[in-house]
Amino acid sequence: MNEYPLVSGRQLDDILAWRPEGPVSVRDFLSDASAVAACLPEGSGVLNLCEDRYRFAVVFAACLLTGKTSLQPSSQSVETLRQIVRDYPGVFCVTDGAFEAPGLELPRLDFPDLSALERPVVDHMPMIAADRVVAILFTSGSTGLPQPQGKTWGKLVLNGRAEARGLGLEQTPHVLIGTVPVQHSYGFESTFLLALHGGCCFWSGKPFYPQDVVGALQAVPGPRMLVTTPYHLSALLSSGLALPAVDKWLSATAPLSNELAEQAERQSGAPVHEIYGSTESSQLASRRTTDGAAWQLLPGVVLEQEGDTTFARAGHVEGRVPLSDIIELLPDGRFLLHGRHADLVNIAGKRTSLAYLNHQLCAIEGVQDGAFFLPDDDARDGVTRLTAFVVAPGLARADLVAALRQRIDAIFMPRPLVLVDGLPRNSTGKLPRSGLQALYQNRVSDGQR
Repeated sequence: MNEYPLVSGRQLDDILAWRPEGPVSVRDFLSDASAVAACLPEGSGVLNLCEDRYRFAVVFAACLLTGKTSLQPSSQSVETLRQIVRDYPGVFCVTDGAFEAPGLELPRLDFPDLSALERPVVDHMPMIAADRVVAILFTSGSTGLPQPQGKTWGKLVLNGRAEARGLGLEQTPHVLIGTVPVQHSYGFESTFLLALHGGCCFWSGKPFYPQDVVGALQAVPGPRMLVTTPYHLSALLSSGLALPAVDKWLSATAPLSNELAEQAERQSGAPVHEIYGSTESSQLASRRTTDGAAWQLLPGVVLEQEGDTTFARAGHVEGRVPLSDIIELLPDGRFLLHGRHADLVNIAGKRTSLAYLNHQLCAIEGVQDGAFFLPDDDARDGVTRLTAFVVAPGLARADLVAALRQRIDAIFMPRPLVLVDGLPRNSTGKLPRSGLQALYQNRVSDGQR
């Protein structure tokens, strides 16, 4: 049977994680996981809802040791959890903080006090079968209900190793600080798998606000890589706070503008990289944003095209996965992204993408956030009507409209453009379609402008 270690490329006394109390060795991590494994109730599916990244890691490893499967929704909405409870009978959850799911019968285990447990002495590295499905990640629900994606241990190990090689971290491992949830595929891969199998260490917290990010950076030694999103990065750079040393930036979940990447590199002197992928395919490619638009595939990954559809396979990809994006393969093995199939907008024979429109909207001076939306009832009377929601304190709607007319074709102008205090972004900075649809119903469908 083909097996892989629970943690690879490390000695038992090497540092794996940093907590507020200090560093944690691989040995102590495995001891904590073994102790928690003895506390887990019966049941094969475990909803790992721990927000602390170290506690999540301990529960995940405990599941590995006991043959359980870690269920990892990127959202903890009651609707999402109800779907999981229905589809995975006998599931229970492990939490480390306040958690409420009104009307939902979900057995719960609070993360135990590690200091009160009997922690066994660890003298060897556990091995896990490569073909065992150890995690089920769920899509974000940006275009509908979250869908489960099974991940085998062997592919997850290759995933962490491929990212380390692709980002040049093999020779110089970094401490990883993530502003994104570890349950989400991006956070899972780039703050957890990259530590388990890419030689890096991770910070236990999940800083969200700029001052929290600064505190997390100050709490760990260098070199440091901040794993974040354009939304969090923009908030951090505009906060005016003095940044501790950042040695590398990593961004995903939404397009990163060249302007924001250049600003981050100017302020920190550190390169800004992006990761491309999806929950279905796992991460596939990376690029340094300021080097140009082309993406470089991670080691082992192959892209193939059939008609308008691009498929990912090989390496750490589970099977052969169709991608939702419009991709142009380049002769040198790299590729370009031209937006998502679902984002294409065709009005009177002219085509564009929502991503392009969003970029132009957010590039207007004074706009803090914004998004175009194509509602479900977009073809009333045969006419496509785009809506735009904009966060721009201090700017008048007329000025915004005038600035936007300078940037996009008149046929794509939003009707209406709605000023709002904030957009319904989730914890990864994404804008689920359901949230925009609700905002549309509240602010547009009822006649409000």
